[in-house]
Amino acid sequence: MRPLVPLLALLLATTGACHRASVRPASEAGSRRPALSSAEMETIFRARRDSARMRFTPADVRFMTDMIGHHAQAVAMSNLAPTNGASPEIRTLAARIINAQRDEIALMQSWLRDRAQPAPEVHISGHTVMVHGAGESHAHHGTMPGMLTEAQLAELAAARGPAFDRLFLTFMIAHHKGAVTMVQTLFATDGAGQDAEVFKFASDVQVDQTTEVARMQRMLDAMGPSGR
Repeated sequence: MRPLVPLLALLLATTGACHRASVRPASEAGSRRPALSSAEMETIFRARRDSARMRFTPADVRFMTDMIGHHAQAVAMSNLAPTNGASPEIRTLAARIINAQRDEIALMQSWLRDRAQPAPEVHISGHTVMVHGAGESHAHHGTMPGMLTEAQLAELAAARGPAFDRLFLTFMIAHHKGAVTMVQTLFATDGAGQDAEVFKFASDVQVDQTTEVARMQRMLDAMGPSGR
């Protein structure tokens, strides 16, 4: 019979070797996996990006579609400033609105096209805005919060000098507040606003236009009750 101690020693040595093999570091085990090629990584990236783009809701589409028309009206209102005797301060404000909201219109159109949704085309002539290709979802654009009526647009177009400044600020404050209401409606809708681009854009609209409302209100208050 073989001595017991050598047998135990052999058993322990064998067990230890097996244990060491089973707890081999993950980095060592993973080192055998072939590295992904640049083309494979690009394919994975595109697949994940496309998957993320599919996580949108009808409420997201409606918000982006409606906001294109909403922004377009703000641009049309602002276009009147140089021709209607606006003050330098109002002209500067109007130019800033035009630049910002034209860029955002392009962003929203791209978002819709990237998701195979109808992207409205905007045509502005004077104070008239035409929105084409929006489908049925944009048929109600005149009832969106803050949108001016045709009569209000005509009133603004007819105003000159200090009267224009006052009316422009009054109408644009209401218009911006309407955009903020649209953002709040979006975020209050179940499942909406979770697309990363929609969330960022809507959040930026809320912050930027709330800030601009406060600035315009200070300008309006500084004019006093009977103009400058």
